[in-house]
Amino acid sequence: MKLFTVSSTSAKIILPAILLANDLLDGDVVFWTGADWSHDPAKAIVAQQPEQALALQDAASAALGSNKVVDAYLVDVTVTSEGLPVPNHFRERFKIRGPSNRPDLGKQARYAHLAESVRDVSL
Repeated sequence: MKLFTVSSTSAKIILPAILLANDLLDGDVVFWTGADWSHDPAKAIVAQQPEQALALQDAASAALGSNKVVDAYLVDVTVTSEGLPVPNHFRERFKIRGPSNRPDLGKQARYAHLAESVRDVSL
């Protein structure tokens, strides 16, 4: 894990990181893939270097300006041995997993193969 400060804002960013947001139309969590937004966290671009994180922030600004997503921000992650970026904080892990009352429906069912990795990664 690496920490760097963005000089223009004094914001601290921990690497590796991904860009996470909420889709403006359905509110679901989406991940920046480098070309578009995906509901699949396995497709998220992982910034390993400060320059990559700054590029992700630029993508967030552009997406917010085009009204495709809301609440776009960088999330520090741990990358599993399978290559899945798993957020280091509970809030983002919960957002990725979705509502827990019906894991057999919706994105919880679509990405069930990723749920164990999100749940079990040790920090």
